[in-house]
Amino acid sequence: MKKHKLTLSEIEHRMKNKVENISYNELYNYILIEIQKGSLEPIKASGTNGKTPALYNRYWEYEEEEDYSEFIQEMKYKLNPRLKIEYFLKNPDRYGMERKRIQKLSNYLNQTRGQILKPVTMNERSFEIFRREKYLRDEGGMELLKKLGISIEELGIYDTREPLAYYTRSRQNNQNILILENKDTFYSMRKSLDDGKQEILGVEIETLIYGAGKGIYKSFQDYIQGVEKYFLNVGNVLWYFGDLDYEGILIYETLSQMYEKEVPIRLFVPAYIRMIDKAYQIGVDELPDTKEKQNRNISMIFFENLGEEYTKKARDILEQNKYIPQEILNCNDY
Repeated sequence: MKKHKLTLSEIEHRMKNKVENISYNELYNYILIEIQKGSLEPIKASGTNGKTPALYNRYWEYEEEEDYSEFIQEMKYKLNPRLKIEYFLKNPDRYGMERKRIQKLSNYLNQTRGQILKPVTMNERSFEIFRREKYLRDEGGMELLKKLGISIEELGIYDTREPLAYYTRSRQNNQNILILENKDTFYSMRKSLDDGKQEILGVEIETLIYGAGKGIYKSFQDYIQGVEKYFLNVGNVLWYFGDLDYEGILIYETLSQMYEKEVPIRLFVPAYIRMIDKAYQIGVDELPDTKEKQNRNISMIFFENLGEEYTKKARDILEQNKYIPQEILNCNDY
């Protein structure tokens, strides 16, 4: 038998949800009946409410405890032994809520016992096991796996990333490949190359990659894995160009460090110089304010590429809580 405290006002509120215009006498009679039944017990130390007939201000409410013995037996003796059930043994009510999904997972582990699972995507495996393709990724499935001590590797799941978006006009060796942070700049430069330009700011560019901001961290795996074999040709030079703000700088620094062993990524300095020059032409006061809550934990990796003059100018802009978006440049500047 479980018990917990209830105030008189909580009991009254509960009754009003059932009977909208309940009178005080009806409330008194209800509480008296519940006391006689043993489901309520007045806490005499709480005092009375000062009305006639008087009611105590607080009560113990007694509830029958659920019988979870069936669930406990099921967890101990009927589920696949690879499932760690400690959490649910301590919280059998939670097991009742997740029972069908846990049973489906257990059945799957039983059916595939001893097999080497061919890797499939998360949504594909989610549907195969739970008959819901989004359950693992979006509907709490990963938390359930964690509680049961099952990893996605054990289920033969590989992660899917947003595909690498790129444009190329050549698959030759020894080419320059430029990663761009923002979509507008990608389209603008692509149009310039389509219109017959050979160079972007004095550098011959054959391939553009749309980085999609921080999305490049994951999608760049496609590059490393050679989704297009020419990406990894000897002699190719990889460049990066993004916003001149803390997050844009951090994207470059993080990306270059993440993949420095596989492929060096250079800063596309001509574009940053053109951005800074144009910013000073229009006036730093005219630049947009730095977005709030940006991670400002940048290092010197970015500035080591700019040279003393432009490092000072770039730092001055940032210290004034301003930034330069890539979109300050357009096809007329390339």
